Amino acid sequence: MKAVVCTKYGPPEVLQIENIEKPVPKNNEVLVTVYATTVTAADYKVRSFDVPKSFWLPARLMLGLRKPRKSILGMELSGEIESVGKDVTLFKKGDKIFAATLQTFGAYAEYKCLPEDGPIALKPTNTTYEEAAAIPIGARTAFHYLKKIGDVKPGQKVLIYGASGSVGTYAVQLAKYFGAEVTGVCSTSNLGLVKSIGADKVIDYTTVDFIENFETYDIIFTTVDKCPFRACKNALSINGTYLNIGRPIPSLQMIWMSLISRKKIAVGKNSPETAEVLIFLKNLVELGLLKPVVDRSYTLDQIVEAHRYAGKGHKKGNVVISVNQFKENQT
Repeated sequence: MKAVVCTKYGPPEVLQIENIEKPVPKNNEVLVTVYATTVTAADYKVRSFDVPKSFWLPARLMLGLRKPRKSILGMELSGEIESVGKDVTLFKKGDKIFAATLQTFGAYAEYKCLPEDGPIALKPTNTTYEEAAAIPIGARTAFHYLKKIGDVKPGQKVLIYGASGSVGTYAVQLAKYFGAEVTGVCSTSNLGLVKSIGADKVIDYTTVDFIENFETYDIIFTTVDKCPFRACKNALSINGTYLNIGRPIPSLQMIWMSLISRKKIAVGKNSPETAEVLIFLKNLVELGLLKPVVDRSYTLDQIVEAHRYAGKGHKKGNVVISVNQFKENQT
């Protein structure tokens, strides 16, 4: 089969297309024909080894010393089940699915084996494969932080910094679904997008005094680690919660704030590797209450170009990669 292999850490050009052996599912696994995957922030950060200096050594030990230990990147996918292991009972051949592959990577390939009890579910019936592939990481992360950690409630005020990215666009929609008043922070060109997906207010971070527009919020959710923590701390309510997916560990200032106040801090938290949240998100999508935002689509052969674009940090929603060509109606 054809797969994209990350030969070493570096720029997008380190990604090479190679022919490798097609996997065979174990007894508890399904073999998926991959129709679409994405370029997540985690993908291009692993490829380029873009990690904080203080986390350099632990990251090298975890990811690989000289090159990624898991050489085939790709952390979410959609596709069709081609075959199942003899002990599989939850899925059958021909099922159309979407799944997260954050723990094992490997979605940048024409086929991928997945355990049936992992984060895999039937794809929403009203989405294309490209749209479905863009749900498992961004939407699941947004849900985990906002609901499982932040416990967002109706009437609360939520600020989402980086509201136009993958996690951000889902966070805006989910916070609105849970009844919050949502303020989105993004660049000038994305103000209309963030407003269109449900934000009550939008703030342009390119203006010199954008922080002065901050009110007081019950939850501040930063999807990119670029908003000064001092500003976020001052804008939190007395019992407010600060959520940051861009940092692996809290800073000393964050730790100190959590010790001397009733404000809460949550950084570097991954969602459980189960299907529960994917099924919940699937239902929201089918009800028209949640919609993936796709910025650009590329083919597998254009993976270098796709990574180059996503790595600039200005994508709107998701960058999608088409892998195998499907022959049937997508839905």
